[in-house]
Amino acid sequence: PRIVYATIVFVTTLIIACPCALGLATPTSLTVGIGKAAESGILIRSGDALQSAENLQAIILDKTGTITRGEPALTDVVVAAGTVANDVLQLAASLEQGSEHPLGEAIVKGAEARQLQLKTATEFQAFPGQGVGGIIEARRVLLGNAKLMHDRAISIDHLQTDWERLAAEGKTPMYVAVDETAAGLVAVADTVKADSKDAIEALGNLGIEVVMLTGDNERTAQAVARQVGIKRVLAEVLPEEKAHEVQKLQLEGKTVAMVGDGINDAPALSQADVGFAIGTGTDVAIEASDVTLIKGSLLGVVAAIDISRATMRNVRQNLFGAFGYNVLGLPVAMGVLYPFFGLLLSPLIAAAAMAFSSVTVVTNANRLRL
Repeated sequence: PRIVYATIVFVTTLIIACPCALGLATPTSLTVGIGKAAESGILIRSGDALQSAENLQAIILDKTGTITRGEPALTDVVVAAGTVANDVLQLAASLEQGSEHPLGEAIVKGAEARQLQLKTATEFQAFPGQGVGGIIEARRVLLGNAKLMHDRAISIDHLQTDWERLAAEGKTPMYVAVDETAAGLVAVADTVKADSKDAIEALGNLGIEVVMLTGDNERTAQAVARQVGIKRVLAEVLPEEKAHEVQKLQLEGKTVAMVGDGINDAPALSQADVGFAIGTGTDVAIEASDVTLIKGSLLGVVAAIDISRATMRNVRQNLFGAFGYNVLGLPVAMGVLYPFFGLLLSPLIAAAAMAFSSVTVVTNANRLRL
């Protein structure tokens, strides 16, 4: 009887001690979490990235193409007294049609959106660093900055207040002069994505510090930051300095994420603890990242962090449950509690208990799908 009893105890203990559920606890949850992220248009390269995203303390957002759309658009047309806005825009766009400059293209697209008929410009001239000029229907038209106007002794004082207002809003205002008289301003800006502000607010609610990084001047950067509610801005950062800025934030003892879309963001994406690439960006940025946001929205970052936190919470539940089975089952299997649980001292019951523990872990992991 003692040999039989010892054999039963040995086999039962061996079965109970088998860490099947412990082995399933982490990979099952990570697999479900990564799959759930993919359903939301978030491609996570590895379990390590999913785990790191849970503990993020700061996130750096590249401005152009991440917070903003990445392409300039016409935002304002301001005209002097006695001048029609559509006429000023029509002349500016006629002068810029065929231009490959992003600002010129934005003006042309803005005029086309208003269904304005563009005219032919003759004697076209480009003034490097200043603007362009030409003849349209016997009228000399100039489009450019204040220096272009000053060099031709064209008074722009009556438009100065509007110029300063537009510049303070982070826009690029350009003067339009017709026959040596300043007729108005056209302003172009890289507009903020519709959901950027909501995403940044949500990141703040998650307890994550949001930092904006850009190569733009301080005035433009601060204007965009005000629009989306970002307090910490790193402006006039050269492309090769972006990774260094990420490193500086890490040296503050923070776990840092970087979100970008361009080639020059790739080093910073690699340097960050978690790199998020906008799916509409370059292949180099996507390759250097840990997470790719297919939809190109910052709300994907919020979703990825939510999924990460839910997944790691699920992992801990699984580990606690699986470990709990072993802690409770081993004393019974070893016969320590024989007087109380003698009927449970059976290899068959031990096998059923361990199978049930594995089923419990897998079932709990699949709750993430909900």
